[in-house]
Amino acid sequence: MELIESPEVQRLRRIRQLGVGHMVFPGAEHSRFGHALGAMALMRQALVTLRAKGTDISDDEEAAALAAALLHDIGHGPFSHTLEHTLIAGFTHELMSRELIVLLRNQLGHPLDVALQIFDSAYPRPFFNSLVSSQLDMDRLDYLRRDTYYTGVAEGAVGTDRIIRNLRVFPALDDDGPEQLVVDEKGLHAVENFLAARRLMYWQVYLHKAVVAGDRLLRAAIQRARDIGVKMGSPVLLFFLENEITTDRLDERAVIDNYIRLDDSDILYSLKRWTTSADPILADLALRFVHRIFPRVTYLDDQPADGMRAELISRTSAALNIDQDSAGYYVAVDRVDHSAYESNSNSIRVVNTKGRVTELSEMAGVPSVGALNSFETRWYVAVPKEIEIEDLV
Repeated sequence: MELIESPEVQRLRRIRQLGVGHMVFPGAEHSRFGHALGAMALMRQALVTLRAKGTDISDDEEAAALAAALLHDIGHGPFSHTLEHTLIAGFTHELMSRELIVLLRNQLGHPLDVALQIFDSAYPRPFFNSLVSSQLDMDRLDYLRRDTYYTGVAEGAVGTDRIIRNLRVFPALDDDGPEQLVVDEKGLHAVENFLAARRLMYWQVYLHKAVVAGDRLLRAAIQRARDIGVKMGSPVLLFFLENEITTDRLDERAVIDNYIRLDDSDILYSLKRWTTSADPILADLALRFVHRIFPRVTYLDDQPADGMRAELISRTSAALNIDQDSAGYYVAVDRVDHSAYESNSNSIRVVNTKGRVTELSEMAGVPSVGALNSFETRWYVAVPKEIEIEDLV
């Protein structure tokens, strides 16, 4: 409870789980805080299951695993993934999660050393890390179920309880190797459904074209504010706009202090202030976001031709009566990538009734997994809805 009640964890109440997703799916107002508690609850359920199947787990290991699940996303910034690479160059939220776990360990005096080892994949029993961060971890099981519920996308439903009931820790494949987390063969189809649901949720929710449009618009407004050196807005946001923060500075106290004060409200407050900015481009971008006038995102069948972005900028410049440099903030030609399963990266392993362990995509009877075991790439263009692009796409 002391961890849960810490300001660093309570801050997650003020960060929406799906970033701008709530502006596309009206029910998706849920926060990172609920997800953190959910991941911890599923971790407890998994540990009960593993103990019942004979795995020796000490009370200290249980506490560390629960803490690691609770704190795994503590480093998320405002609007979750949307601004992850915008405020700090080369940043991923996992880097800040680690810094904040260290901070909590030092502040509260909790024995978080083992939790940190689990988070770092450095604990000598790596199945604990697999429960926190893998292709079948408590994080993914919780967010798929939670996001499905709040967005109303029924195709994302996952049999979480059945998957957890079929987890077990299996001896190493060789005498010197560590124990590994595996799935009993009878849970195979629940895992197959989980991967299919994950793919559907990415394309129907996380990478929905209106969500991509909102992401692009928000990042464009933040970038314009930085480029012109804006002086009004939330002080903690201005700290990151005025200073070139890189990942090698994440352990600086000023960076950490400002980061843990930064949440969705700082972004929304700043955007509302910017709607009256003397800079017409920033004012327009902010106004478009606040009033949900998102650009039109069109997914393409093929990689865009050379010169398409230049043409879109030219048309935007003419339509909005602005110079071409300014028009660049309104235009994007980019791609999104997703893979539901990667067999060569911390793969899911299945154990049959004879004790034979097989990587998931090599199992007979799950042909769909092979189709999910690859990256899908979709190119898109984003332009203001005033611009006609039918002849280009």
